[in-house]
Amino acid sequence: MKPLIEVQNLAVSYYTYAGEVQSVRGVSFQISKGQTVAMVGESGCGKSVTAKSLMGLIEKPGKVKEGSRIFYEGQEISAYNETKWNGFRGKEISMIFQDALVSLNPTMCIGKQIKENLANHFPEIGNQEQDRRAVEMLQKAGIPDAVLCMRKYPHELSGGMRQRVMIAMAMITKPKMLIADEPTTSLDVTIQAQILELMQELQEETGMSILMITHDMGVVADIADEIIVMYAGKIVERGACRDIFYHPQHPYTWSLLNSVPRIDTGEDKKLVTIEGNIPDMTCPPKGCGFCERCPYAMNVCREYMPDAAKVSDGHEVWCWLTDKRADLSGIPFQIETDRTAKERKLVSENRAKEESEQKAVCREENR
Repeated sequence: MKPLIEVQNLAVSYYTYAGEVQSVRGVSFQISKGQTVAMVGESGCGKSVTAKSLMGLIEKPGKVKEGSRIFYEGQEISAYNETKWNGFRGKEISMIFQDALVSLNPTMCIGKQIKENLANHFPEIGNQEQDRRAVEMLQKAGIPDAVLCMRKYPHELSGGMRQRVMIAMAMITKPKMLIADEPTTSLDVTIQAQILELMQELQEETGMSILMITHDMGVVADIADEIIVMYAGKIVERGACRDIFYHPQHPYTWSLLNSVPRIDTGEDKKLVTIEGNIPDMTCPPKGCGFCERCPYAMNVCREYMPDAAKVSDGHEVWCWLTDKRADLSGIPFQIETDRTAKERKLVSENRAKEESEQKAVCREENR
């Protein structure tokens, strides 16, 4: 089956007075139909720039560099002109931006903004039908009084309601893919959970794919099928959600997971931080971008970029620690060899078989 989105060697730079800022440096990945992929990493690692590239939203002084290729349903879209992009974005792929108050037009009522997206792509639909679909979409997005909300302005709604409006606006055209750029950043934990649950419900209903952009590992724990970890404009690790959370292979991934606050630790325990700063992307490192902050860095890390190492099916990592010549003494997590990966796969298959058998027994007992 062909992927819905395929990105090959994406590179994006911003040309400033200080020099060329290499925001994204050779990123490649795929997103299948109905799949949820989370792209995680610190601010400035290239997540949002990657997402905007899929929508053709890179503006000057930014530029998508030659050799970058983006395919949608097998058709290359990276060479689209502005007219083709206008017909594509919002219809085939929609995007939710992180600050709903800034993204919404403060001078237009909610209903008009939602209908505007529908009218741009389906001009044949009449005004009454636009109203009906807008109200229906607001109701699906969990807005209590959708008809009244249509007449309100963004400043009259709470943060959670504004984010629901953004979701309704993105979903009104029934896109095949939704990009959510930090959709829960400014919301409290309860509203965060509601927004994520809403996105999952809409995904189950429509079969759309989701690309979730976030720096919060806790947000993606329940929603992501696959996680892509980015640092300094490159992918450093990617794999299934369970692989990334329980078997991280890159020191940066391990550090991100270790820095998430836990409720089962003592009150006197300090929060774990990642020492150092992200590199200057006008002059990125020759080797691994994380080498200056990595406590396990070797000389080779500073001079050469590591190749992708396959840990298991669908789990890849770009790190010199996977090389058989690397000294792994003092590493606080297990670097997997082919043997340990096969052992873990066997354990996982046995566990899945046991769970299946238990479910079968429960069904028989219920009869």
